[in-house]
Amino acid sequence: MIGLLTTQRVGLSIDFRCFSFFFFALFTYSRPLIIGFLFSEEIYIIRVQMKLTIGQEEFITGLQAVQNVVSTRTTLPILGNVLLCAKGNLLKLTATDLDVTISKTVEAKVEEEGSFTMPVKKLHNIAKEVGGSQVEIKVNENKCNIQSASFSTSVNGLPGEEFPPMPEFPEQNTVKMEQAKLKSMLRKTAYAVSVDENRYVLNGLFLSFKDKKLTMVATDGRRLALMEEEVDQLQESPVEIIVPTKAIQELSRQLGEEGQVEIKITENQASFSLGSEAEGGAQVITKLVEGAYPNYRQVIPSESKYRVTMDKEELLHALRRADIMTSDKANSVKMTFSENNLKLTANTPEVGESQETMAINYSGEETTIAFNPQYFIDPLNALDEEEVHFEFTDQLSPGVIKVNQPFLYVIMPMRTS
Repeated sequence: MIGLLTTQRVGLSIDFRCFSFFFFALFTYSRPLIIGFLFSEEIYIIRVQMKLTIGQEEFITGLQAVQNVVSTRTTLPILGNVLLCAKGNLLKLTATDLDVTISKTVEAKVEEEGSFTMPVKKLHNIAKEVGGSQVEIKVNENKCNIQSASFSTSVNGLPGEEFPPMPEFPEQNTVKMEQAKLKSMLRKTAYAVSVDENRYVLNGLFLSFKDKKLTMVATDGRRLALMEEEVDQLQESPVEIIVPTKAIQELSRQLGEEGQVEIKITENQASFSLGSEAEGGAQVITKLVEGAYPNYRQVIPSESKYRVTMDKEELLHALRRADIMTSDKANSVKMTFSENNLKLTANTPEVGESQETMAINYSGEETTIAFNPQYFIDPLNALDEEEVHFEFTDQLSPGVIKVNQPFLYVIMPMRTS
């Protein structure tokens, strides 16, 4: 009995030793295979967050479209980054300062869809200086590897999920118009927006959508620019908004000469979509200026005593020459209207003086009015017409510049001794 038990224990001991030796040998000789499998190409591809190849020019175009909105003084690191979203055959780039958001879509060869954020200024500098025409971007574990020709670099970033989400806009408050028309309207009005931060409601462009017509107004209290164009408006009720200056500047950069712009409006935000994503479109989203815009109609003269038609380019260059002889303390130019003659005079004690005459068609009383020459130059620079009509009454009443289209510009005279 005792012998039998002893024999069984020895057998169990031998079996256990054999079993242990088997697993030790298996692990020892298969370890290279296990390690190779864990770091094989198949497993590595799964761990890649995003992978794409894009042309250098397309990459630069996308970054240039969005980088200006990023503030250099932000306290949130994510706001200094651009969001890259790769999907299908497109790369969508988005940047924001929380007040204005810009997106731009460009073509790319996407191998692994995903999103990631990186410092936009740094990325733009890299894109400009890479050595090849194609740029390969591969994101893995919050680090972006960029390779082009013989150049390669690695840039730290943040997950795309941390980027501020894009707002949604309902379809009912939608307005459509040609990009070229909107671009022209901005060019002919935006220069008159106030830069005085104490008059916050004037620090933006007033847009009124009513009766399928867009009225655009800008004023700083010393001048006013107004223009109107017909639009395709889905909603019948009037809509009025004030778009801040920064959004206007960014929108002006994005607008082209072809295609349509789709404007969507909510209570405190507006979206301007330029073309579809498949066509390399862009989108500008902005918060709106809060407050009621002043009644601008009351500063527009209902009628004027005199109307003079002048050659725009001749008047523009004469005013530029007169402006040279002004200073910050004495920044007025006198315009004296007499029989078929206009004399422009600038007299600044610390600078000097200048005089110039122009032939005009005028037969009214001799009238001298002083204006800030830059306030006269701005609309003339923006207008495309060859002739402008100037309406005035006397030296204390506002003057009005008009052309043969729905545009007018009111300019207040300056008091002189």
